[in-house]
Amino acid sequence: MAANSRLTIATHALAWMALARRRGQDVLTSEQVAASVNTNAVIIRRSLGDLRRAGLVEVRHGAGAGWSLAREPAEITLLEVYDAVDAQPPFGLHRSEPNLECPVGRGVRPALSEVYGRVERVMRQELAETSIADVLRDTLAAN
Repeated sequence: MAANSRLTIATHALAWMALARRRGQDVLTSEQVAASVNTNAVIIRRSLGDLRRAGLVEVRHGAGAGWSLAREPAEITLLEVYDAVDAQPPFGLHRSEPNLECPVGRGVRPALSEVYGRVERVMRQELAETSIADVLRDTLAAN
């Protein structure tokens, strides 16, 4: 099963836009963002569209067209990005009902739902405490 990379792609795009802003370039095209992420510009436009609907980026049409951050990088949390790209919960239950005649099948969903709920609460708290500015700082420190 492949991991969902939508949060990573969106975070990368926002961090790149934050760095460009810091360097005096407020507006980037989807092609410029796609070059940094090393993916197709269509994927970036889809992600930036989700971020625009969440109020995290703005789009400019016509002359000087492109994308820009709608807020300061320190004011954009990873939780907002996670919610904007409609990321799925970290774990899911069976797609179909387990065998309710089996003692494990009967109780595994409630048991795991409780654990998964705790994991998601901790994950959301951690994402809420991390901003795009934090990611950019740590990214640049890793170079």
